[in-house]
Amino acid sequence: TLVLLHGLSDNSRIWARRTSIDRYATEKGIAVIMPSGDRSFYTNMRYGDNFADFIGKEVLAVAREYLPLSQKREDTFITGNSMGGYGAMKLALNQPERFGAAASFSGAVDIASTRQRHNHNWKRITGGKSIKGTDCDLFHMLKENAGAAHKPRLYVSCGTADFLYHQHQKFIPALKEYGWDVTHYEKPDAVHE
Repeated sequence: TLVLLHGLSDNSRIWARRTSIDRYATEKGIAVIMPSGDRSFYTNMRYGDNFADFIGKEVLAVAREYLPLSQKREDTFITGNSMGGYGAMKLALNQPERFGAAASFSGAVDIASTRQRHNHNWKRITGGKSIKGTDCDLFHMLKENAGAAHKPRLYVSCGTADFLYHQHQKFIPALKEYGWDVTHYEKPDAVHE
């Protein structure tokens, strides 16, 4: 099962409209769940919905009630791009027992930098409070769950011309420092996709 998260300016239908996800899923024999995350950064919002609980717990539970999907963590994956890349990392780092692997494509992995760029969203999400040292802070969660019994394998990619590339330059060394199994890919001169 693959949970596929959209970016900030999109919605859950973007993957079906702009990719061949249906063909890929059919070829690989996997179920793909594409939930809507609004502009939540896949968090439990102070002034809004609890998207972290919805995506990380409820969506999988409901899908497994209706479809014959594996309950095993090693058969459960989460990925996304941009805001969805952040969401995939956030959910995997916060709930390592749920996901066998997670991937971020052009992800907003240093949320403190992204928060400044999208401050209006973060006021709704946190009520204006700092996210440093919380479950929204990926760097904190890398350290917090470094000793987890089951840690998902991680894949992180970003283009070198992406406006979020500087975030990846800090995130990858932190992943390695805390012993996370990460594969990292940088595409030369690629922009945010």
